[in-house]
Amino acid sequence: MSAHPRLSLNQATIKYADLEHALDVTRASGIESIGLWREPVAALGLSVAVQKVADSGLRVSSLCRGGFFTEQAGAGRQAALGDNRVAIEETAALAAAGADGSAAVLVLVAGGLPEGSRDLVGARERVRDAIGALADDARAAGVTLAIEPLHPMYAADRAVVSTLGQALDLAEQFDAGTVGVVVDAFHVWWDPELLAQIARAGRGGRIASYQVCDWVTPLPLDVLLARGMMGDGHIDFTTLTQAVLAAGYSGDIEVEIFNQEIWNTDAAVIATRTVESFARHIPV
Repeated sequence: MSAHPRLSLNQATIKYADLEHALDVTRASGIESIGLWREPVAALGLSVAVQKVADSGLRVSSLCRGGFFTEQAGAGRQAALGDNRVAIEETAALAAAGADGSAAVLVLVAGGLPEGSRDLVGARERVRDAIGALADDARAAGVTLAIEPLHPMYAADRAVVSTLGQALDLAEQFDAGTVGVVVDAFHVWWDPELLAQIARAGRGGRIASYQVCDWVTPLPLDVLLARGMMGDGHIDFTTLTQAVLAAGYSGDIEVEIFNQEIWNTDAAVIATRTVESFARHIPV
């Protein structure tokens, strides 16, 4: 079975493959695009990673991740902003190395509540302020900062931005070419306002990335690993994908799965399963 030309294999799905192996597996499976993570890039060094991406002939659909903006003023917050400026530079370099059509998209995870805090409103305001501090850097680099809302069960420790509507409330304060949103099926499928918010994102040209995987139950003890291959869980990918496409999104569609059993399986096997599952369940 040939891979759909818009399918992108996010590196998280084959977590234990280093960057070079991930590029080789992706290309060998016929997939034309890859979503990268900063840690495997750093393990090689940016200049070497850029050359490996260029040699692979693959598009780069996104780089994950920046963000974690919720610390109060001080050294920790300044360090986070500095790290995000580095991430913007990495995103621009890797996208430029990718094949024609690579999108310079840096996925942002907002960050959870600082230790001892219960102030969700204040944390979200600090996310807005941090994006404002980075917007000029992103614009100059040609990078889109893509705010990813995470399921509310992660609000305390990972992301105080929980819905697509909240992500859009932040993004719409900035230029659409600089700040967009991620529609990640795992995180937003449950939202009764989802279709309306996808349409809103489309009207504003804000969808920077569409990521898919399934919601599987029972949830594991580590809920971060509750993702499954499309078709293995509860998400209506037909309705969701049709809404994203109708909203005007024309970029790559990333398969991003955090699942221990999948991670323990040979990366080439998972790439083949991804191609097959995508063909069966994602109506592109």
